[in-house]
This record gives sequence, structure tokens and C-alpha cells, in this order.
Amino acid sequence: MANIRGGFALNTLAAVVTRNRRELLARCIEHLQAQTCQPDAILVIDNASADGTAEMLRGRGIPFVTQENVGSAGGWRRAIEHAAEHGFDAVWLMDDDGYPDAGALAALEAAMAPGVACASSVVLREDRPTHFVFPFPVLDDAGLPVIFANPRKLDTLSELRVHATDGTYPFAHFFNGTLVSMDAVRQVGNVDRDFFIFGDEVDYFFRLRGAGKVLSVLNAVQFHPDVSRRPYTSAKVYYYVKNTLVLNSRYFNAVWLRHLMTILAVLSRTAARNGLLAAISFVAGGNAPVLYLAIVRGLRGKLGKDFNG
Repeated sequence: MANIRGGFALNTLAAVVTRNRRELLARCIEHLQAQTCQPDAILVIDNASADGTAEMLRGRGIPFVTQENVGSAGGWRRAIEHAAEHGFDAVWLMDDDGYPDAGALAALEAAMAPGVACASSVVLREDRPTHFVFPFPVLDDAGLPVIFANPRKLDTLSELRVHATDGTYPFAHFFNGTLVSMDAVRQVGNVDRDFFIFGDEVDYFFRLRGAGKVLSVLNAVQFHPDVSRRPYTSAKVYYYVKNTLVLNSRYFNAVWLRHLMTILAVLSRTAARNGLLAAISFVAGGNAPVLYLAIVRGLRGKLGKDFNG
């Protein structure tokens, strides 16, 4: 039964996409069940986990769908399909390694006024909750991240509050506690599974902006591990570059400058996470074909699960 929130009935599905992170998933579920404003249902989309995830979910009585590993994009797509099939008004999407503050859903649902397509949490580091896991860009008049500014990005919640005087900001990092209106989904369609593991969140952010406002709600918090030191695999570098070049061409200005910044960014992050020699290998070593093929396919607009190692 839908609960009455903000003067209207909103029937919300909380959906978590997971793969082989059973303990972190269990933590996320516990925080979903501790919400001051409970979701009407919880569903886990399991991308072929092999670590006992299914057994853990059965033991807790949590409904789940098991499917082949179709990446994060395929997971979000299946969650939204389920919400549509079962008549939910909104779907609250998150991955398995983060977890919501107790009041997160209440704050998000309060923000879902007419004309709002999506309200999303801010994502704070669980070990340093003053700081974002994914810094927010400063936006230009068109609502796009600026290229040249000081600062270009906002690293802390206190910095964002200066720019978000009404408690919301017209940019969001999907899918980390993202509440999406199913009315908006009916207008723009589902997540594009061809992005596989990177860029699906950016693509869907811009598509949803065509249906209404997309906001980050500063009082809705999703805690998340710091990901800034997680090593990059060759597959991650490949999809990062290829899919970001596609996104640059679709949605952004100064496209060729952003293309260059994308390539420099992935090399810089690889050096920081994997070491300098690993980054060099993508330019003039054994991994160079990975980078150059990603660039060629990205410039040609080729999406899909096509990395062969």
C-alpha cells in the first residue's frame, strides 16, 4: 500500500544492484530497513554473484532477481523494468557498497514536487563525511560543468551549500541513492544497457533533464567508500574512455577539448591508482591497443559490451 507523503501517495521501490559484495549488500539492506520513511518494497538485482549472495538474501527474506552479468547499466535497466511492471510511482536506485542515512528517503520524497523528474542523494565518504566521494562540478549558465574556473569542482558539503541556497543543486551523481519518477521514465525511456559499466549514469542524467528537474538534495545523504584509490583494470580504462567520448559528443560543449581532458584524466587516474608504469603502458606499452581502440570506437559513437581483453 502506498504511503501518504507530502500530501500525495507515492509508492516507492528501493532497488539495489549487486555483484559479489555480499557483506556490503547486507549492510545496505539493513540501512534500507532502518529508514524513517520506509520504501514500499525492496528488490535486489544480482548480476550473477558467486559469493553466496542469493543464500544471504533468501535468509533475510529479501526479494531478488538473478541475471547474467550485464554490468551496472543492465542492472539499473532491470530494476526500472520491475518498477514499471509492478506499478510503482518511483524507484530508488543504489549500488551495493553504499548505504543511505536514516532520513534519506524522506528527504528525497519531500523534494519530488511536480516538475521534478529525479531527486538524488549527495554521496559522502563514510570515513570522512564532510567530503564527497564524487565532487560536484561548478555549472555554467547551460547547466554544464565548467571547463575553466577556480574552483572547477566542489569537494565538500559545506562548499556545495554556498551554491545550493535552497538545499538543492541542479546536478546529480547517479546511481547512489537516486529517486526517479516513473512518470519521467515513461517520457525518456529506460537506462541504455549498451553503456555496460561506465557512463550510463551520465547519459540517464541528461535524458531525465528532458522530462523535468534533476536535483541533488543536500539533506539526503548516501554514505559510500572512498573509491579514489581503487585500481583501474584494462576494461575500466577502455569503457571509461570510449563511453565518455560518446557522452562528450552527445551532451557537452567544447567537445574536442573535453575529449583531450578525458584521455589525460584516465591516464592521470591510472598513474595514481596503478602506478606510473601502468599509465605509460596505455600510451606506449602493452596496453596501448586498449586505449587507442577505445578512442577510435568512442569517436565513432560505438557503444556495447565489446572489450575482449
